[in-house]
Amino acid sequence: MRKKILITGGAGFIGSHVVRLFVNKYPDYDIVNLDALTYAGNLENLSDIDRKPNYSFVKIDITNEAAINELFKNTIFDGVIHLAAESHVDRSIKDPLAFIRTNIIGTVNLLNAARSQWEGNYTGKRFYHISTDEVYGSLGKEGMFVETTPYDPRSPYSASKASSDHLVRAYYHTYGLPVVISNCSNNYGANQFPEKLIPLAINNIKHRKPIPIYGKGENIRDWLWVNDHARAIDVIYHQAAVGETYNIGGINEWTNIDLIRTLCEIMDRKLGRSAGESAQLITFVADRAGHDLRYAIDSSKLQRDLGWQPSLQFSEGLEKTVDWYLEDEQWLAHVTSGDYQKYYEKQYENV
Repeated sequence: MRKKILITGGAGFIGSHVVRLFVNKYPDYDIVNLDALTYAGNLENLSDIDRKPNYSFVKIDITNEAAINELFKNTIFDGVIHLAAESHVDRSIKDPLAFIRTNIIGTVNLLNAARSQWEGNYTGKRFYHISTDEVYGSLGKEGMFVETTPYDPRSPYSASKASSDHLVRAYYHTYGLPVVISNCSNNYGANQFPEKLIPLAINNIKHRKPIPIYGKGENIRDWLWVNDHARAIDVIYHQAAVGETYNIGGINEWTNIDLIRTLCEIMDRKLGRSAGESAQLITFVADRAGHDLRYAIDSSKLQRDLGWQPSLQFSEGLEKTVDWYLEDEQWLAHVTSGDYQKYYEKQYENV
């Protein structure tokens, strides 16, 4: 029988790459993409596969318990890959409740629906929860996050994700729900909403606008190419033992200021500008409240147990990312103007 997998948040940045990978790699799977199509949900991300026979889309907000229960009542799923989340730290500082509702209540709605549908027969079932390294808090200049690092979230966003992680584990220990969890570092690549650092900088450089950098730009992040993250999710979903947690990192630590300076150099070269021209756009702004100094992921467990490795060095991945944003000008124009939100009505109005 064909497997049916629900991928939540599949119109978002990371989710769309996961949906595309699964739809193309597993033609014998039926992939159901669930997304609320809030500001960061963009079905144009999937325009290349949205007519494939093993792909379908449902517009549902995971905070809507009745709608989630109705979906699980009408469709039998073999697995859930849960990516739907509010994920921008700045937005969580301004509106914590939105993050509580989506990241905590929404996750519990999915857990309850899966448990109800699968109860008594967990064979071949899996609930895979994708999380973030931010749940671990902030590192000093030494050390790395491992899967057993104690949680110490510092923002409403990371606290809401930490809570959802704990609840997923609780459903495993209390009810035996077959779960796996992964915590990833900062992702970058094509289709990322331009409020995030790299696409924001690319867009601003292109239009000669200031590039805002928090504080002195000394905060350090480990950067993971989104396609490598999707590959890791594929491997973990299919091979990880029930109850396991894996960290996914790109082994690429950069300070924000060094990253942006490198990006400016690439953009100058790609746009035919004089050396150093784009760097003049760098603008330091007041630091974010509770801004964690450093994140660094130790993904050796994933590499050792399941054989995953990042495929790109950051310099190559950054070049590919810049090329994509410069070549697909229509996507960026639609996102920055809001026109991308019309795609759902255009494609699904008669469905």
